[in-house]
Amino acid sequence: MAIKFQYNKTSLNNLGKQLKMRQKALPTLQNKESALRLEVRKAKEESERIVRELEASLERYDYLAALWNEFDPGLISITDVELTTVKVAGVKTPALGEITYEISPFNAFVKPAWFADGVAILKELSRLGIESEVYVERSRILEYQRKKTTQKVNLYEKVQIPGYKEAIRKIKRYMEDEENLSKASSKIVKSRHEEEEMEEEA
Repeated sequence: MAIKFQYNKTSLNNLGKQLKMRQKALPTLQNKESALRLEVRKAKEESERIVRELEASLERYDYLAALWNEFDPGLISITDVELTTVKVAGVKTPALGEITYEISPFNAFVKPAWFADGVAILKELSRLGIESEVYVERSRILEYQRKKTTQKVNLYEKVQIPGYKEAIRKIKRYMEDEENLSKASSKIVKSRHEEEEMEEEA
């Protein structure tokens, strides 16, 4: 990215302000990037932990597999999943709130005794499944923000800050050259005047 500038003091001052602003922002961006990197890892680990817990629960209830054929799937349904927003490293991410279930009434005398346990088991499994999805989404959002922050860090660090420094150096060098030329030309004019005055006197 080429930085546009003019060879004058106004441009020099503007570039100086832009450079200072970026140099000041860079450490904050770098801290945000490392915080996001850490949070992405945490969210992925949490999602994987919940998936392992879900798989362990499924294995634990494996002995009930034959009984599930008797279970009425319409007995329990999810009516609402409440998602809240939490800020993680300055980024808004989802968090699981309340899960609302609707349980159809059933006659405990007619249905098998384990139906009540079956409802509790399905609640637990569904909560784990939904929670895992929430963490997958959280890590996706955080990873996207981390990439954007990394791009900005690289832009500041590798492109803009060196570019502004180079532009400032060029303007300063140009202005010094102009000043030296001005001094040199005024010396030449002065020495010519002195020569002319000496000739007139002679």
